Amino acid sequence: MIKVVSFDVDGTLVDPSFADLVWLEGIPHLYAEKHNTDFESAKKVVTEAYDHIGEDNIKWYMLDYWFTHFDLDGSYHDLLDKYRKRITVYEEVPDVLDRLSKKYVLIVASNAHRDFLSLTLSSIESYFDYIFSATADFGQVRKYEIFYHEIMKKLQVSPDEMAHVGDHYRFDYEVPLKAGIHAYFLDRKGGKGLKTLREFEEKLNQIAR
Repeated sequence: MIKVVSFDVDGTLVDPSFADLVWLEGIPHLYAEKHNTDFESAKKVVTEAYDHIGEDNIKWYMLDYWFTHFDLDGSYHDLLDKYRKRITVYEEVPDVLDRLSKKYVLIVASNAHRDFLSLTLSSIESYFDYIFSATADFGQVRKYEIFYHEIMKKLQVSPDEMAHVGDHYRFDYEVPLKAGIHAYFLDRKGGKGLKTLREFEEKLNQIAR
């Protein structure tokens, strides 16, 4: 019997363009202003620095690190706030969360840092009982199996009492599935996974029958 329903965030609950704008537009613009160069040159320097650090380094996910690394002016909180109006929650999400919150404990299990989650989830945060960030809460750069096991340990549930949905085939589907969780792959582009969270809701209803 499912007790806990877990959601990824970017690409699952909200459009990922907000994070992309912060990293690929906001940071380069600040770099260009600080170092008196054009945007394209700044973006090249910035993205090469991202690649050099790499996604397997926890620093890659930390805006405060990059502000210091590039000697940028201002606050990263101001940068996030600049783009907050570009946060878009997928249209079916509020209704699905509202219905599911009446049946299950709802949680977020995301790779995103809390600096981002505090804004991306602001309009729907009330539906969630717990919000977990792999990078901020566990110091992990990916949602590896240990991440899901730590969550289950904190919530005191077994794998067969938890369902998770997300848009990363490996870390939202294969990894939690290996951990024994009811895992579902969401592909809003129309590939081999579920197309919307309404389909995920139906899958949960089928398990409950």
